[in-house]
Amino acid sequence: MDLLDKRIINYLGDDLPVTERPFEALAREIGLSPDEVVAAIKRLADEGILRRFGATLKHQNSGFAANALVAWRVPPARLDEVGPALAAHRRITHCYHRRPHPNFDYNLYTMIHGATEAEVRRIAAELAARTGLEDRLVLFSSAELKKTTMRYFQADNQAT
Repeated sequence: MDLLDKRIINYLGDDLPVTERPFEALAREIGLSPDEVVAAIKRLADEGILRRFGATLKHQNSGFAANALVAWRVPPARLDEVGPALAAHRRITHCYHRRPHPNFDYNLYTMIHGATEAEVRRIAAELAARTGLEDRLVLFSSAELKKTTMRYFQADNQAT
């Protein structure tokens, strides 16, 4: 990646202007045409540097007011089976395996979103029944204190 790539990635990490040509300002700033910026974005995606490009939904404003981190206790021998099975559910946005702590031996974590707490609990129960995992903690969010896109490069475009 060169400096131009890093500047494009930084730009994509912010909210894009809702205009007919959202890359025009960036193109002017870095001395490319908007078509060249789009081509660079496509190249970064083709090279596997950008995983995806999409809109971020404010789920609280769209009818998905409940979300919970669900901590699961999964036997290590079943992680390769259970992790992908949970991750495939459309209401799960995050699914992580983490080494358990000696005082907290849950090792798989999912983020489940729903319209109500009852719906989230129902989804967790369905997933438990489907996987045979009954040992879980459903931890609902009570306030969003921070939610941002990770910034991988400083404003001066140096790796952080």
